[in-house]
Amino acid sequence: RLEEFLKKEVDLELSTLPEFEERVIDFSEVEELMNSINTIPAPCAPVINPQAPSAATGTSLRVCWGLFSDDTVECYQLCYKAVSNERRSDEQAEHTLKVKETYCTITNLLPNTQYEFWVSALNASGISPPSERAVYVTAPSPPIIKSKKIRSCENAALVCWESRDINPVDSYMVEL
Repeated sequence: RLEEFLKKEVDLELSTLPEFEERVIDFSEVEELMNSINTIPAPCAPVINPQAPSAATGTSLRVCWGLFSDDTVECYQLCYKAVSNERRSDEQAEHTLKVKETYCTITNLLPNTQYEFWVSALNASGISPPSERAVYVTAPSPPIIKSKKIRSCENAALVCWESRDINPVDSYMVEL
């Protein structure tokens, strides 16, 4: 019987077409929820460290900071400007650097000059508030010895020098 059945041609055409409803599913709430799960918050403000004793030369400063949270940070924005009582436009200009690490060495600075620094953290969600501002000072330039004024005798020597810096120097160390 099976063999006879398989030899017959069967017409599989349906007499009526099936009707399906077109439904539009709104996934906006689900999409919004999924996006909120993957979103990281903007970082908290970093904390800038005070100047370390060996962090300055006459023309450079090494600035360090930290982040006291588990925030995701892509980079930092370090800003600085010279601190001056006078209103010179070139010295009052703010400079901004993008930095990947939690430290940066700034070069081409003026000797014996105060600089104000502040830093912000950045990630895909935005920028943090800036840190508190910290003042760092570059080292003074070496003094110029006035060789024509040097005097000496058997038990003493007189050595005169002058500072090359505009700002006053706190003290000098003389080595013999």
